[in-house]
Amino acid sequence: MTQLARSSSRPRLLLACGVLAGPMYVTVALAQAFTREGFDLARHPWSYLANGDLGWIQTLNFVLTALATLAVAAGLRRALTPGRGARWAPVLVGVFGASMIGAALFPADPAMGFPAGTPEGPGAVTLSGILHMAVGGVGFLCVSAACYVIASRYARDGRQGWAWYSRITGTLFLGSFAGIAGGGGIAWANLLFVAGIMAIWCWMSLVSLDLSRSLPITTTEGH
Repeated sequence: MTQLARSSSRPRLLLACGVLAGPMYVTVALAQAFTREGFDLARHPWSYLANGDLGWIQTLNFVLTALATLAVAAGLRRALTPGRGARWAPVLVGVFGASMIGAALFPADPAMGFPAGTPEGPGAVTLSGILHMAVGGVGFLCVSAACYVIASRYARDGRQGWAWYSRITGTLFLGSFAGIAGGGGIAWANLLFVAGIMAIWCWMSLVSLDLSRSLPITTTEGH
């Protein structure tokens, strides 16, 4: 395999992680949401799933998705270079990935009756819960900003459809995060945030696939 072929295949492999990260994260989280006793999508953020006897499943989901997101950040650097967004898009997506590792290390506090047996209400606030909210907030803001940065790149390349899709996704996700941050457990805010999460991961999958397809095709012959 030539050096050129190897240099082209690496970013494709990294971007493939971005294609798969969202479906993996959403599927595992929803499978738990619909099967774990006491969990209510209209009341409980997905982060609560990291609590209880089966909390390790969501913790592992955070870690594996984080690693895939860090991989796609590296792939974005190679796919977008040279040009607009080549520096900041990978950094912002990388911080989002790192924030998911932080979310795994610092679980959200049990609250509002979940896990089963937890008293109703907001519950006690611990240092772990505070750090979970802090790293999550930073990650969410960064991935929203990444949408706008990549939208700028698409617009510069004359791909207005992708540019608008990226802007709308970033705005939707940012709005859904603001809603849950100030919603105080209100059903509409939680459900809007679920929609925002699904939208941002769908965007990452589609953008990763699009950028992977736009990479130059190279031959694998030679030594």
